[in-house]
Amino acid sequence: MARSTARKRALNTLYEADEKSQDFLSLLEERKARPGAQTPLPAYAVTIVEGVAEHRRDIDEALQAHSTRWPLSRMHAIDRNILRIAAWEMLYNSEVPDKVAIDEALSLAKTLSDADAPAFIHGVLSALEQEKNDHQARREQAGRIAALADAEADADVSDDESDKAKAQVASAESVSSGDVHADSDSESATSRPEDGGSDQSAPSLDQLKLTMPEELAPDADHPSGN
Repeated sequence: MARSTARKRALNTLYEADEKSQDFLSLLEERKARPGAQTPLPAYAVTIVEGVAEHRRDIDEALQAHSTRWPLSRMHAIDRNILRIAAWEMLYNSEVPDKVAIDEALSLAKTLSDADAPAFIHGVLSALEQEKNDHQARREQAGRIAALADAEADADVSDDESDKAKAQVASAESVSSGDVHADSDSESATSRPEDGGSDQSAPSLDQLKLTMPEELAPDADHPSGN
């Protein structure tokens, strides 16, 4: 009930400023300083007026986009500002559910405007609610797509890291195998005779002659006679 009263007080301020073609915040400061016979403006009423003033251009554009019967400038001032309050709550105040904002606007219209106003206001605000829901659904879908893309990118990075690790292991194994072959070749080289296939430890012919008895050693200077 307290917020319902605050909405009505905010509507009075917006309506008066609209009728006078006065800046919303300018009149708000006057009402805050001199409330007159009324009680001081409730805090939520001040919040509404400040919010509508801050986002007036975007609010008016959104309302105009969904008003199929009247341009915003030709609406009754009371209806125009009821719509502004509800639109601000729907678009900029997450504490108020859309259905509550619409119901409160209809309540004000039934009390303060003509008989046709509630249906008109309901149509405009319902279209605004649908657009908001569609926009939210698209944002959520985009978020899911982005999350899926991130997950796939992480999986690709993980696969790349796994491939790199496997390549490093294979490279290390190849180097180790090459070292073993090199050691084997070195051992073979040390155990083989030198080129030519001759054993360097075998005695030469001259050495054999020196060790043979003189009568058995061949005399190259005295060939045998027949």
